[in-house]
Amino acid sequence: MLTADIPEGVVRDADIRIGPGRSRKFVGSEHAADISYFYVENQPGEGPGLHRHPYSETWVVLEGTARITRGDETFLAEPGDTATVAAHVPHGFVNAGAGLLRILCIHASATMIQTFLDED
Repeated sequence: MLTADIPEGVVRDADIRIGPGRSRKFVGSEHAADISYFYVENQPGEGPGLHRHPYSETWVVLEGTARITRGDETFLAEPGDTATVAAHVPHGFVNAGAGLLRILCIHASATMIQTFLDED
């Protein structure tokens, strides 16, 4: 039997949305999960500045083209590509395409710990 009630362990899109766009932030510790993630939708030229985490991060490009900086290297990732970065390595990405970038950024931690490198 199908029900409209939300079962435990299911998180609705609207409950983790960031701002007016479609990006979302899932913090695992709030939902009995061992990982966290950002689901990001960026317009051309948008992306987070260089930052690092005390755990690894994995990106899955769902749509568009991401220019990923990982340590001293920069490369393009396209739909279906998966890239990783080790703990403590500075990294970031930007939408390098002409259309929307959809990317899933999986954090190997139940909590998000993010240090931006352009902050004082």
